[in-house]
Amino acid sequence: MRRRAFLLGLPCLATGAQLPARAEPRTEGGPGPRNLLTDVAGLAVGQAADAQRRTGVTVIVPDARAVCAVDVRGGGPGTRETDALNAWNLVHTVDAVVLSGGSVYGLAAADGVTAWLGAHGRGFSMMPSRTVPPSPIVPAAILYDLANQGDKNWGTDPPYRRLGIEAIAHASRDIALGTAGAGYGAGAGALKGGVGSASWRSFDGMTVGAIVAVNSFGSPVVPGGKHFWAAPFEVGREFGGLGPAPASVATEDWGLAKANPAARANTTLACVATDVALDADETKRIAIMAQDGLARAIRPAHSPFDGDVIFALSTGRVELPSAAVRPFVVARLGAIAADVLARAIARGVFEAKLPPGMGGRTWEQL
Repeated sequence: MRRRAFLLGLPCLATGAQLPARAEPRTEGGPGPRNLLTDVAGLAVGQAADAQRRTGVTVIVPDARAVCAVDVRGGGPGTRETDALNAWNLVHTVDAVVLSGGSVYGLAAADGVTAWLGAHGRGFSMMPSRTVPPSPIVPAAILYDLANQGDKNWGTDPPYRRLGIEAIAHASRDIALGTAGAGYGAGAGALKGGVGSASWRSFDGMTVGAIVAVNSFGSPVVPGGKHFWAAPFEVGREFGGLGPAPASVATEDWGLAKANPAARANTTLACVATDVALDADETKRIAIMAQDGLARAIRPAHSPFDGDVIFALSTGRVELPSAAVRPFVVARLGAIAADVLARAIARGVFEAKLPPGMGGRTWEQL
C-alpha cells in the first residue's frame, strides 16, 4: 500500500509556495525500528558466508521490482549489469542487487541469485509466456578479499554461485552486522571491516536506509585513537558513542589506512534505499549524493585502489503530493542517505570480529 508524504511548512523551491502543513506539530526524525536498511518498506536482505574461504555474499531483495541506479567513484571497480541502469535504457527496475567478496570470481554470485529468481518466476518479460522464462535483472558489484589467508584453492568451482543462492533463499528483514555476508573477509584500512547498516525516518514519513560492505583502502577512524570519522552523525551509541576526535588532523596523515595498497585490493560497496516513489534520474541523484557519506566516514576515499560503488533503490511506497516538490525532496533524501551511509560504515567496522584464524585488528582492540 502506498501512502503520501507531506512536507511541513517548507517552501517549494520550484514555485516559492508553501506546501501543505500536517495537522500534528513537527518533530525530529530518527532511526527506524530496526536501524537497518530493511526499515525501508519492501526490502529484505539475505547473507551467506564461507568460513573456510573467508568470503561471503550479501543480496538486497525488493518485494517487487524496484527502481535502481548506481554511482561508481573508485578507480578499480568490478560490476555487472550497471550499464543497464542508465535512465536512457529499457529496464529501470531490478529484481535484486548483489554485493560480493571474491573479486572477479564473486560476480558469479549474481548468477546464483538470477537462477533462484528465475526459478521462482521473477524477472523482466517483454512478452510474458509460460514457455519463456523471465529475465531477472540483478546488478552486482564485488570487493577484493582474495589475500586474507582464506582457502582460495577452489580450482574451477569458486563458491560464489552457491553463496548467492544460499543468501537469497534466506532473505529476511533481519541483517547480521560486522563479520557477515560480503563483509566476512573484508578489511577497513588496517582494521577488520564488515557489513554495516543504518536507517532514518524523517519527521514527515520518508524512510532512508543503507547497507554497506566496508573493505576500504582508507581508514574509518581518526589518526591516533578510536574516534570514527563518522562520529558527528552517530545516533545514540550505535558505534561506541565516543563522539568526534578532540584534536585536529594533518592533511597527509592517513592514520590506519592500508600502508601498502595493491591495485583492486580494496573497495567499499553499498546500497542506499528509500520508500519514496522516484524515477530513474532521481534515484541516480540519490546514489550520487550518498557518495558523500562514504567520504565522510573513510579517509581517503575514492582512491585509485578502491572500487567504490553505491546502488540506490526506490521501493515506491510513499507518493509525493505534487511534482513541484520533487527536486527539494530529492535533495533531502540524498543528504539523509549520505549521513545514513556514513553511520552504516562505522557500524560495520564497530561490529566486526576476526574470523577463526584470521590475523589483524578490530576496532575493539585499538
